[in-house]
Amino acid sequence: MLAALLPTLALAGGLLASPAAQAQIKVGVVTSSTGPIALVGLPQKNTVPLLPNRVAGLQVQYIPLDDGSDPTASVAAFKKLINEEKVDAIIGPSGSPNAMGVIPFAAEAGVPMFAPVGTAAVVLPMNEQKKWVFKTTQNDDLIARALVEHMAANKVRTVGFIGTADPYGDNWLKVFTGLAEKAGLKVAAAERFQRQDTSLTAQGLKVLATGPDAVLIAAPGSSAVLPQTTLYDQGFKGKVYQTHGAALPDFLKLGGKKVEGTILAAGAMLVLDQVAADHPTRKIAQGYVDAYEKLHGAKPATFGANVYDAGLLLQAAIPVALKKGKPGTPAFRAALRDAIEQVKELPATQGVYTLKLPATQGVYTLSAADHSGFDERGRELITVKNGQWTLLK
Repeated sequence: MLAALLPTLALAGGLLASPAAQAQIKVGVVTSSTGPIALVGLPQKNTVPLLPNRVAGLQVQYIPLDDGSDPTASVAAFKKLINEEKVDAIIGPSGSPNAMGVIPFAAEAGVPMFAPVGTAAVVLPMNEQKKWVFKTTQNDDLIARALVEHMAANKVRTVGFIGTADPYGDNWLKVFTGLAEKAGLKVAAAERFQRQDTSLTAQGLKVLATGPDAVLIAAPGSSAVLPQTTLYDQGFKGKVYQTHGAALPDFLKLGGKKVEGTILAAGAMLVLDQVAADHPTRKIAQGYVDAYEKLHGAKPATFGANVYDAGLLLQAAIPVALKKGKPGTPAFRAALRDAIEQVKELPATQGVYTLKLPATQGVYTLSAADHSGFDERGRELITVKNGQWTLLK
């Protein structure tokens, strides 16, 4: 598998990195734009042309590589970017298992890494390796709290869980179970599956056998659809909750009427026209959506916005890092890591960080202990109504 993907990595780098001789700052971007999680990775790859190409008077060159959704290929891509391209930072990869596997290489090389993935395990618990990683999606506990609060307010007492058998599902089961128990909710059953599975009949029947009031599905991208359509076909009439991993247009297209009434918590980008005009993320998120649609003829999934926000963080941190080192040097990369950690109140498409720049979809506030930095401004409760994402009020 890896041998077959290496030519793809090299080709992607060669085609899209031709101005290398002119670049003053190099940023690698590793996405899963093909393979099982392509619905996550493709909007991320498509976002690369929208990232800032000049910062503090210097040209920024982005070197995009496709890992084909394969964690082994993610490692090969990171090694290529670090050892051959000598990048100053890396955005990616797309999947949680992929991201967990490359952290040691970014840390060993001292290259800041922006992880646009769901699991908080890439940044928590903080340690010497993870201090080089910055997460541009909402942490699971932030999203889970909103779902648990809605369940408790709507008299849900027992919940079934169906999640992917990987770090994304692992962390969601851990976080959700803890929060549910504190709220007096019982996790009646917990079933797992592989993202590439084509039948979840057994998992669905096992969950339904416990008679849950609601079911939470924890899966990213297109893999979030099959568990819910299976429950629908098996006659489940209770409420179905999803994580922010399902926050993409294709969830609605693939699920159709079978996902009607779904409740999830995600960034406001899904319902921009329904949030207040002064929402801290609306202006930047709308700018990103408009630019993406103009370039690609379609609206982006929120996964693409996670890469866009990495660009905003770089734009904020690079001028600070330049005071301590030149691009292409260990001193610059270390200073860049430190500068990202000091960003304060930076509105972006998915959260509000912490530095005074224009706005997107949430506010990021980073620190040495928190490399995600989102608060409640980076999430909204949303439902599927008449086949459309609708703000839940």
